[in-house]
Amino acid sequence: MIDVWAEKYRPSSLNEVVGQEAIVKRLKSFVKTKSLPHLMFAGPAGTGKTTCALAIAKELYGDNWHVNLLETNASDERGIDVIRGKIKDFARTMPLGDVSFKLVLLDEADALTKEAQHALRRTMEKYAGNVRFILDCNFSSKIIDPIQSRCAVFRFKPLAELEIINYIKKVASSEGLEIDDNALRALYTVSFGDCRKAVNIIQSCASLTKSITESVIFEAASYARPAEINNIISLALKGDFIKSKDLMTNLMLKYGLSGIDAVKQIQSHVINLDLPNELKVKLIDRIGEYEFRMVEGSDEFLQIEALLAQFCLIGKGA
Repeated sequence: MIDVWAEKYRPSSLNEVVGQEAIVKRLKSFVKTKSLPHLMFAGPAGTGKTTCALAIAKELYGDNWHVNLLETNASDERGIDVIRGKIKDFARTMPLGDVSFKLVLLDEADALTKEAQHALRRTMEKYAGNVRFILDCNFSSKIIDPIQSRCAVFRFKPLAELEIINYIKKVASSEGLEIDDNALRALYTVSFGDCRKAVNIIQSCASLTKSITESVIFEAASYARPAEINNIISLALKGDFIKSKDLMTNLMLKYGLSGIDAVKQIQSHVINLDLPNELKVKLIDRIGEYEFRMVEGSDEFLQIEALLAQFCLIGKGA
């Protein structure tokens, strides 16, 4: 059986959760009093939403947490039948232990259809006496207002650089890995504050070498080096379209970058360039346009070339 480090090193209690101190403090008070409202955890991936939900269950029920928790992934089971069947069947039975309610964790709740969400609203009301719902979602705007109003909403934030680095150092120490400071900074760059992604990248790197460097991180994450992206942007702004296009095409093929990945990297570098704000605004506006075209299904290589052509025109003041 393949060991997945993201699960292996998942915190088992609220005390071990990092980067969400204000949220953890409020959740601890709920657990201490054994009085819990319906909860909604919203925020980016890999920031501790599911971990907090599982930690609540473990601290409330101890060894009985498995039988008192129904965990379902709404992205797989997103229809109304799940609400009417699986969840209602679980909600009809009483909890085991000294806590007066059971927990239903709806992971990826923003994937539920509107019909399923309306059915869920009624289920939350009907079984409020012995069931508490925890809705985990990336985009709270996709959850209907009647459900949001029934929940205490907690908004998770991406982990800060120091928090990611300290957590990875702990993992690296446990696995006997050597990782230098440049590699740690590169890992934060490619993970965007997603702790789960950072741990998975480290596991990929560990399969290649026990001594992890910056270059190993970028290769494992299929992420172009910042200097390479900066060079392409610089050439485009100077009007050297052919060279910038060729370098970007080679880069996408070398690292296996999709067009969306390439656009996101270009955007992150444009923000940090030493350019007048007016010029940055124009560049970001073009980036948004061509990212939308790719999302809608346009050819990614053609759109990347068109984006670099726009950079050339803007660089020349056109």
